[in-house]
Amino acid sequence: MYILGKITVTAVLPDRLKKLRDMAYNLWWTWNADAIDLYREIDIDLWERLNKNPVSFLQEVSQKKLEQKLMDEGFLARYDKTSARFDSYISSKDTWFNQTYPAKNDFSMAYFSAEYGLNEVLPIYSGGLGVLSGDHCKSASDLGLPFTAVGLFYKQGYFSQHINRDGWQETKFTDLNVSQLPIRPALDSENRQVTVSVELPGRLIYVKVWEVKVGRISLFLMDSDVEQNSSSDRMLTARLYGGDQETRIQQEIILGIGGFRALQALGVTPRIYHMNEGHSSFLGLEIIRRLVQEKGLSFNEAKELALSSLVFTTHTPVPAGNDVFPLHMIDKYFGNYWGSLGISRHEFLDLGMKINDNHNFNMTVLALTLAGRKNGVSELHGAVSRNIFGNVWPGVPEDEVPIGHITNGVHTMTWLSPSIKELYDRYLSPGWEENSFRKEIWSQIDDIPDELLWQAHCRLKSKMIEFVRSKLKQQRSENGESSESIREVDTLLDPDALTLGFARRFATYKRANLIFRDAARIQKIMNDPKRPVQIIFAGKAHPADSPAHDVIKNINDIARQEGFNGKVILVENYNMTLARNLVQGVDIWLNNPRRPLEASGTSGQKVCINGIVNFSILDGWWCEGYNGKNGWVIGDDSFYDNEHYQDNADSQSIYEILGNEIVPLFYDRDDKGVPVKWVQVMKESIKSLVHNYGTHRMVQDYTNKMYIPSFERLTAMSSDNYARAKDLAHWKLYMAQNWPHLSITAEKDMSSLKEQKAISGETISICASVYPGGIDPSNIDVQLYYGCIGKNGMIENPEVKSMHSIESPDQCSCRYCCDISITEGGQYGYTVRVVPRHKDLISKFDIGLIKWVVE
Repeated sequence: MYILGKITVTAVLPDRLKKLRDMAYNLWWTWNADAIDLYREIDIDLWERLNKNPVSFLQEVSQKKLEQKLMDEGFLARYDKTSARFDSYISSKDTWFNQTYPAKNDFSMAYFSAEYGLNEVLPIYSGGLGVLSGDHCKSASDLGLPFTAVGLFYKQGYFSQHINRDGWQETKFTDLNVSQLPIRPALDSENRQVTVSVELPGRLIYVKVWEVKVGRISLFLMDSDVEQNSSSDRMLTARLYGGDQETRIQQEIILGIGGFRALQALGVTPRIYHMNEGHSSFLGLEIIRRLVQEKGLSFNEAKELALSSLVFTTHTPVPAGNDVFPLHMIDKYFGNYWGSLGISRHEFLDLGMKINDNHNFNMTVLALTLAGRKNGVSELHGAVSRNIFGNVWPGVPEDEVPIGHITNGVHTMTWLSPSIKELYDRYLSPGWEENSFRKEIWSQIDDIPDELLWQAHCRLKSKMIEFVRSKLKQQRSENGESSESIREVDTLLDPDALTLGFARRFATYKRANLIFRDAARIQKIMNDPKRPVQIIFAGKAHPADSPAHDVIKNINDIARQEGFNGKVILVENYNMTLARNLVQGVDIWLNNPRRPLEASGTSGQKVCINGIVNFSILDGWWCEGYNGKNGWVIGDDSFYDNEHYQDNADSQSIYEILGNEIVPLFYDRDDKGVPVKWVQVMKESIKSLVHNYGTHRMVQDYTNKMYIPSFERLTAMSSDNYARAKDLAHWKLYMAQNWPHLSITAEKDMSSLKEQKAISGETISICASVYPGGIDPSNIDVQLYYGCIGKNGMIENPEVKSMHSIESPDQCSCRYCCDISITEGGQYGYTVRVVPRHKDLISKFDIGLIKWVVE
């Protein structure tokens, strides 16, 4: 029968249950299982059918089932308790931030990211960066930061992945139904949806703003699907990481420049801005432009304030992960912009160009140039970033390049299994959730009986296997496979077998198929009838990454081979739902990127919350987390020039450790069937890692080391009509103009010191002559740079000591000396350098000026 029209019927939510709607539109429910249980209890079948989406659930639930719950006293008691907890959470002022910084009432900040992985019902994320952003927001809410997040609303999200019968990835985009999402229009003071405009070549583009509530904070998302725009412009924000470079630069203009304007239109005036990866780097330009246009500051004066207000985090050491645009594209999009900054084209391009690359504008370099404080996302990644971007500060030793590190974490309550949480509630101190960053809390893990922890893990493993089987049945059915093939799924995966999990973005450097490098050897390990091993894979390849598609195809083919069939499982469409099941249900989490290309890697942090053990390359966060007892290391910390040799060495390490250590320990059981020694590793994983690799600790680090110091500097720079910012800008210009005339030379007799000998503890005096060349000596710091000479003939682990001036015989030069005493024997090298000195510098290398001694 033909349909003339549609009628949508929505149940009327009784006043007694009205908080269900408030909670549905606040993603607080995503990390509070009690809230989720309320919807499940009303109609569990509908809840599961609607993919656990409370907004669409309330639109489709039957009136009868809602009214039945009004008669259920047990449900109402649980509802009242959860509602009260939600209201208390939202309104509470007794937060970590308020306790730690009670006087910072005027502090506020904004966080910019291209993607946010908050929950699968809002699929505007692709992988780790987005999930990290989502977890950052949740902890900012839990800790009570005055925090606003900004991003883009991708109405087609990131692609859905289907693996066809031949093993090839197919991509599919589906329009999201806004009415079924926990998202509402962002309104201005007159209750109108906020719309802002951004200039693109030959036209204005308009973007409307949506609001997502995440606990106590708001995430504002910009959407170009506005009637005033052309059809092509309406699609600009439709897909995450879709389209060509033209699409990408337009999206990033909307994110950085449009995002700043959206906050202004909403009446949100952050003092500090955090750029999470380089996608939002144009934000810094818009901050400067506003100061130039509205406050009458020069570009350099405005840049000082931008340095104070901008924090930048780089997330990838892989070149493809750093956006670059050809200069003709920058001319096209910013030819009418740099004039409003008060600078020339040459000066504008210099903001984003790496030395030795005169053809591209690098968004990471732009962020490093404009942000006063910048960091990598693990200790090793900080070091790698200093190496990659060292030439932004020519002449500065690599270990002094001003890029620090704050190691990533994960939001504990988002990734913690409810059944493991029940054990924590029972055996840990009350309030452990709010204090999960405290190490002492987790020492009580030893109080949990081994048998109870193991039983909880086994239940989660069985649950995961059932979930994976359901996904595989759907996958095979969509591929038109036989009924026998679909029924076979019920026999796949043994709940008692050692189960490895490998799930992440399938970039080639992550080497998803490394474990199959020696197929015969891993097949033998996996098919031991008394000690079987199985492995589950999941992950998406970027649509344009053909080599990564080949990896998926390779794993799919292996999974169908005799000896691997049923032991190797590839599950399609990796998302947060699948991730949650895997990180709560496998026994071992396998991670084998090509070191040192893993910036941090947070999936392994998600598993330790649930007592699962990491088996990983010493890369990213695992370099810091591994303590010899809480998991296993693949290979060592060697660096390889030859990828073939590296892959051989790492794969051999996997086989050795898996076959000789992991498998025997897992199958060593007591008379109750409990692998006691294995459970001890599980407990050590929890005790040693959870407190330090959560976003509560991470956000506290950002606040203490980046946000508050930036805010305090901004406050000082802004006082007295920006007097200190103006003074510093003029001082930097004065230093830059006069620096070429400054020189430092070794004293005439210094050659006699080059090979001098000394005994342990003897005082050694070293001097040099500095010719200031028009710079007041009070503006420079002359430093001795010395340390042990390494195998490469360079100074290792250097120490820096300021030298003191000695009265000079003439007015053109100054003599500087200092004494050192070395107690440890060995060969040491030294040299002398000059750097700028000013009390308001964030780093002595802020302006990239450094001069080394010449003979």
